Amino acid sequence: MMNPVSAPVISIDPVDGLIDQPRRIVVSGLVPDELVAISAHTQRARGATWMSQATFMADADGVIDLARDAPVGGDYAEVSAMGLIWSQQPVESANHEIFADEVMEPLRTTLIAETAGGIQAKAELLQRFAGPGVDRREIREEGLVGTLFTPAGPGPHPVVVVLNGSGGGINEPRGALLASRGYQAFALGYFKAPGLSPFITETPLEYLETGLDWARRKLEPKDGFVAVSGQSRGGELALLLGATFPHLVSAVIAFVPGAVVHGAQGAGDPARGGWQGTTWTRGGVPLTHLWQDNQAVHWHPWAGDTPPSRHHSVFFEGLKDKALVEQARIPVEKITGPVLLISGRDDRAWPSSLYSRMVVSSLHRAGHPGLVRHLDFDDAGHAINLPIVPSTQLSREHPVSKVPYTNGGTPSGNARANEGSWKGMLAFLDEVTGSSSQT
Repeated sequence: MMNPVSAPVISIDPVDGLIDQPRRIVVSGLVPDELVAISAHTQRARGATWMSQATFMADADGVIDLARDAPVGGDYAEVSAMGLIWSQQPVESANHEIFADEVMEPLRTTLIAETAGGIQAKAELLQRFAGPGVDRREIREEGLVGTLFTPAGPGPHPVVVVLNGSGGGINEPRGALLASRGYQAFALGYFKAPGLSPFITETPLEYLETGLDWARRKLEPKDGFVAVSGQSRGGELALLLGATFPHLVSAVIAFVPGAVVHGAQGAGDPARGGWQGTTWTRGGVPLTHLWQDNQAVHWHPWAGDTPPSRHHSVFFEGLKDKALVEQARIPVEKITGPVLLISGRDDRAWPSSLYSRMVVSSLHRAGHPGLVRHLDFDDAGHAINLPIVPSTQLSREHPVSKVPYTNGGTPSGNARANEGSWKGMLAFLDEVTGSSSQT
């Protein structure tokens, strides 16, 4: 009696969609109980390939359904419809860029299912940042450097100003995806962007004030709504802007933020104080920061030594200087609009979970009149990102200082935080604007 021969077929639903859309990936035409290796190969920035692989056992009908079946081995170990995406690693380990070179172009992933007998099936899925009709326009006005993403369909639309963290640059992927969900997004660079300083050192808040004012004047936001969303140092900045310019900020969304002003740290200009240099100024006056003559600790990039795996411990030491903390604290009680805080409980870059709780406590003590929400994710680190992207880069080199650091979390926990934070942010925006992001 001849052994049955499989003829695998991969089906993906939908094949083409936004990056935040889960897909149903099914392999059929297999022999019952057959072991099949499925790999995912994605072309990301600068032509680099990221890949993952997992082995599955077909059911009694010769079917593998990634939304139902856990792998029996491979790069992830749980039921996850999109596990083959978030468990990817770069083929060349030096590459850390998980997005595409051009935000208006999709990421292309090739799935390959291979049986023990060497029979293969292939299929391709596309992940887009910009949905149909989303418009991208570079902004170089009034000294501002950014990119505007406008949703399809008639306005007016609520506006979200998107700020990056200590890596600098312009966060176009988040801006494009927000526009795909109905929000006009102004991704605003404030350093390490064309025509701006390569360092975060001595960034004037007036520049950000101009950006907020420009958004209100030029974008005609629905009901005058202009939110600020920032990541890491951008989260610190978002809280600071909400507290400094409450008349310009309708809501604050702070991903893995700081609750106090910090020094320039890894994005600092070596010629202007380096790690302990000033980050923000107002009216030409430096804002007091946590490393400014701190009596409990002196911040340094490990003085050339091997960095610890949890360098966020230096922040706990820094917070022991109570007098300085009070001076460096962001006066969040001055924020008048709703506030969303997003953090990871295993953040090893700095203690974003603690910082977020400090902000919530300050707002509650002050009797903040608006919505205050804190999403705190188990097993998640500092690099909470867009959904359904690789979440495996637990340690990396800082893009400015080139000093290695640890983000923390686990790939699985980070993937859940990526998805949960995105859904939570859209739900928050929908609630406070009365809009619908149509997820």
